[in-house]
Amino acid sequence: MGKPVGNMDVNAYINYKPEAFAAARTAYDSLAEECDAIVLEGAGSPAEVNLKHHDIVNMAMARYARAAVLLVGDIDRGGVFASFVGTMEVLAEWERRLIAGFVINRFRGQEALLKDAIDFTEQHTGKPTFGVVPFIHGLGLPEEDSVIFKSGLLDAAPQGEEAVEIAILDLPHISNFTDFDPFRIEPYVALRIVRSAREIGNPVALILPGSKNVIADMVYLENNGLVREIKRLAAEGKTELVGICGGFQILGREIADPHGLESKGEMTPTTSAGPLSLPLPTLTAAGKNTTGKNPAGLGLLPVTTTLAWEKTLKGAKGRHVESGLPVKGYEIHHGRTAGAGNHPAFFREDGEIIGVQSPDGRTWGTYLHGVFDDDTFRRWFIDRLRRRLDMEKIYRLMGLK
Repeated sequence: MGKPVGNMDVNAYINYKPEAFAAARTAYDSLAEECDAIVLEGAGSPAEVNLKHHDIVNMAMARYARAAVLLVGDIDRGGVFASFVGTMEVLAEWERRLIAGFVINRFRGQEALLKDAIDFTEQHTGKPTFGVVPFIHGLGLPEEDSVIFKSGLLDAAPQGEEAVEIAILDLPHISNFTDFDPFRIEPYVALRIVRSAREIGNPVALILPGSKNVIADMVYLENNGLVREIKRLAAEGKTELVGICGGFQILGREIADPHGLESKGEMTPTTSAGPLSLPLPTLTAAGKNTTGKNPAGLGLLPVTTTLAWEKTLKGAKGRHVESGLPVKGYEIHHGRTAGAGNHPAFFREDGEIIGVQSPDGRTWGTYLHGVFDDDTFRRWFIDRLRRRLDMEKIYRLMGLK
């Protein structure tokens, strides 16, 4: 239901699955009362025999919903027909009865060449193939989870000196990384993923994304020299710094966690010496806070955040102050951020401030996920970045000077 219930290792999670399955069934029943059709997306493969006995998302959920199942195979990876046949072989009889047929996905080439293999698969399994989906380049669909993001496969290649370079900081606990997918469809935008201090360089904009554990990610930034580099960019004043949700909190002065939601210690406030002047917690390999102290933020926005028990979960519409443009998205955060009144950047339609900027406007943050999905606001943002480039040099590259 969009709310965390605890931190679990794999054994604790397996033991918790019956309770999670009950919640999933309740959610399904609620949706079924409102909708004419529901598409249930599985996870992984229904043929993982070592996991099937406690599976709650594939065939078990299909049985509860009395759903016809389409088995989808990625032919671009190879072995799709063997995967179809092999999956059917390891399914239990009740699971086979739920399989209605197959769909071949991401096919490059002439569909007629698949006919013999499709006929063989139907003869062997008794199940038809309902369609072949072509491989569509540049489709622009968001990835399912952060695995592809972390793998580096989405790292964009440079698009020339005239491109606006936007860097995205890859946090260890990154969340909602699809907030930045809209930039991938923009011509003359080079989107670059940053994973170390030496990779930051001098982008026109650096975006700090959302985080599932903002305390641990703040420690990571300090321990890996990224705080120093981010503050360098802020001091030089040529890079726009943007924080979304957890990134917004990191840009502030303090991040308090009195309930131990993301740490196990009490908040250690900053002093007159400035942000990050106090000892920071260190993390073990398992991500445990070992000092009992929470880190300060970067101190680039005049706000403080306290993580609260109740999580904010809502769709949101509002207005961007500088451009006057309407914006929309969603909020999903534990943080309650104070001190936002002096330099608001975004207002929700109910009048609440959901974003703050620095006095010079070069650093800003917001709780609004999906803010860049809006074409008009995204173009305004990119155009403002473009005005900070060396336009004389770009005009010369274009042959206009």
